Amino acid sequence: MKFEGLPREMIALRASKELKDGDYVNLGIGIPTLISNWIEGRDIILQSEIGMTKTGPLAFGDNVDQDLINASCQAVEGLPGTAYFDIVESFGMIRSGYMDVISMGALQVNDKGDYAGWNNPARGLGNVGNIGGSMDLCAGANKLVICMEHTTRDGQPKIVKELSYPATAKGKVNMVVTNLGVFEITPQGMVLKEIYPGLTPEDVQSVTGPKLIIAPDLKEIEL
Repeated sequence: MKFEGLPREMIALRASKELKDGDYVNLGIGIPTLISNWIEGRDIILQSEIGMTKTGPLAFGDNVDQDLINASCQAVEGLPGTAYFDIVESFGMIRSGYMDVISMGALQVNDKGDYAGWNNPARGLGNVGNIGGSMDLCAGANKLVICMEHTTRDGQPKIVKELSYPATAKGKVNMVVTNLGVFEITPQGMVLKEIYPGLTPEDVQSVTGPKLIIAPDLKEIEL
């Protein structure tokens, strides 16, 4: 079964609400990079692995400079105070533990906070991608927010009981934002905190592997 829910841009908008003024943030490949379009005017410092801090929204038209890119290789704008540095300094920042929030895409997540985000064996040898800085980012994150669609293209759950793909990090995920809801990882399990309008908890459970804990104050997704 497959429910439509939020479009990718709205998943990013909801995830942007997890960022606070003063946060130092890195956005991973895919939906997370769209978060940069939703924080204009806020005191949030985005860091890009290529060696750039204070990255702005996605760039278009005359503002495109392909030397200034995010994790998805999309051109981004610089902001007043943008700084540039080499990859060694960049990964020193990433590994330092100073990252307040990391947002990543995922192939699979489980209710223990493990996630797989880089190697899909179904693609076959020679087309599995590479892990890049994902492990470094997750290890240094104070809060890890996963942004993804809730199911695969054929309707299979991406929130699973056990990962079947190679793990990127274990026990690091704090929150998952999908097109169907917002989920918090707790020692007791995965809590459904917010839900797409018109869906029931039973609908979401039907496309989710582990048993969900329904928050007593469950509400519709706040955008």
